Amino acid sequence: MSPKVVLAGLIPLLATSALAQPVAEGGRKFSTELTGEAEVNAAGVPNKGDLDGTGSASITVNVGQQRVCWDIDVAGVAPITRGHIHKAPATTTGAIVVGFFEANAVDLNGCTTTPIDRALLRDIIQNPQDYYVNVHNADFPAGALRGQLSK
Repeated sequence: MSPKVVLAGLIPLLATSALAQPVAEGGRKFSTELTGEAEVNAAGVPNKGDLDGTGSASITVNVGQQRVCWDIDVAGVAPITRGHIHKAPATTTGAIVVGFFEANAVDLNGCTTTPIDRALLRDIIQNPQDYYVNVHNADFPAGALRGQLSK
């Protein structure tokens, strides 16, 4: 059999295989560990969160879709009531810039449903160290667990 015949027979097989691959979600992925030790007060004093709790957050920032998706796992804390991305370095608190969920609709795995400003999303991607994820609960309304994003 000639090499041309073999190659011609492989092309449809390779094309079918490529089409069967799942479509990637896209965007820039970040992950961070969430701890109570990382929660700080306005004066920058650490250990202000739930010191018995642990968690992780996987965040996907998609500029083209103007959205942020999250997957958050927590353990050792009271039920989570709120989750956000804030803008601030690790040593202080900052304003909420992306809301994940509030008490009436807690979803530890989801995506934003309203468009997020592309300039903000680009800044998160370019300067993740300036942003953190945190989750709140009734016992720690200022923040139970926190994790700084990083490159």
